[in-house]
Amino acid sequence: MTDSDTNIILRVAARGDGITADGRHVPLTAPGDRIGPDGAVIPGPHHAVPPCVHFPACGGCQLQHLDEASYADFVTARVTGALAGQGVTPGAVMPSHISPPMTRRRASLRAARAGRRVTIGFAEEGSHTLIDLQMCAVLDPRLFALVAPLRDLLALILPDRRAAHVRMSLIDQGVDLLLEGVKVEGLAADEGLGDFARAHGLARLTIDEGDGPQTRWEPEAATVSFGGVPVGFPPFSFLQATPDGEAALVGAVRDALPDTGAIADLFCGLGTFALALGDRRPVYAAEGAREVILSLKRGAALAQRRLAADHRDLFRRPLTPEELNRFAAVVLDPPRAGAREQVGQLAASQVPLIAYVSCNPASFARDAAHLTAAGYMLESVRPVGQFRWTTHVELVGIFRR
Repeated sequence: MTDSDTNIILRVAARGDGITADGRHVPLTAPGDRIGPDGAVIPGPHHAVPPCVHFPACGGCQLQHLDEASYADFVTARVTGALAGQGVTPGAVMPSHISPPMTRRRASLRAARAGRRVTIGFAEEGSHTLIDLQMCAVLDPRLFALVAPLRDLLALILPDRRAAHVRMSLIDQGVDLLLEGVKVEGLAADEGLGDFARAHGLARLTIDEGDGPQTRWEPEAATVSFGGVPVGFPPFSFLQATPDGEAALVGAVRDALPDTGAIADLFCGLGTFALALGDRRPVYAAEGAREVILSLKRGAALAQRRLAADHRDLFRRPLTPEELNRFAAVVLDPPRAGAREQVGQLAASQVPLIAYVSCNPASFARDAAHLTAAGYMLESVRPVGQFRWTTHVELVGIFRR
């Protein structure tokens, strides 16, 4: 290997740094870039011009310097690399799905006030310093449109030298806005909230001054729909990051399911999978968050779906093999830590098909190793890059007995 070869970036590591053949990690590099003798980066054919003026300072994105092909390869490699580390080889690796720019429908921003100036944005990478967003290449324009007017509103309700959270979601009725860490004092601040909500056609405006959320504006009940069924939406509840990403995950699960038979949806949330997949079959749905499972139960009942909603902590009380064996398939979409306890019970079951939706390739690979050791075959994985230009990757893995 020549010295020139060792200065070429071969791939992008899990945390976003490029790696040379001799193992050096170089930030903000793409495959094919060269590292000069002075450490300067000489862009290669896969080095893209970042679309956002805030990159790379803004912590919202880490990979805007990659072209489309390299980013898709990174998303796939995050999944296959994690599986290889656990000694698991999938039968097939499906093409990765990448969400387009400006489609993210859920965001949590920080806001800070210093005198008359209010800054709203993401924090710098590895820092508490906020980047005051003047543009955003990932947020849905309907969310970003609120950033500038929010500066004026927060000047009324955010105490000086204090910080707040700005949490936004796109739901059936429009933008659902939750402001945490604010203080509404006086008539001007109170009227300012109502004026802001009306002027911008908010679906709902909720504030949290430190003692729990209080809804200040909600012209009609806030809902989000799955499979055509509207479900009550608690403020800033979990949603898949983009509509197309959600469709890719649901589609990968649907394609694997048998034509008939009851299914279980574990860690079901508001019903992303239970409602989308349960239009023609009975579904058992389990979730540990009480307010969320009650919303799903009400929505499913109004739509007359055959859905049994169970408030159940699957970490402390996972379904047993005897309970699992009643189902033709099990769908599970656990939090980032994975589903170690429930996977242990699944491994001892005879469920013919498991569709595992994951937002963490590392915990998924750990659980996949346990399932394959118990006799399941990882038939396929489908990587999904909903959080475009970040190192965050999701996937669907299909296991069969």
